[in-house]
Amino acid sequence: MTIKSSKMTCEEFQAQLPELIGSGANAADHEHLQSCELCRALLADLETIAEAARQLFPVVEPPDKLWEQIESKIKSEGDSPPPGRAEKGLAPPAE
Repeated sequence: MTIKSSKMTCEEFQAQLPELIGSGANAADHEHLQSCELCRALLADLETIAEAARQLFPVVEPPDKLWEQIESKIKSEGDSPPPGRAEKGLAPPAE
């Protein structure tokens, strides 16, 4: 990612802001923000919106047993013919 910062305009900074944020870099440390109140306010607003979105959809890890149950179900379904084939007297499809 190439971000030129000396004498960067707000338009140039804002065009590169999604890439800067997506890279995981601390956008607040960018040189342009040291002298631009408008872009500092924009970044603060974006951070507020992102935090509000995280609050709406908190990350919940499923219990370990769930993954075991899913794996077991997949394995058991792999051993039986697809629904409808057995009732019609059809053999399982050739692999």
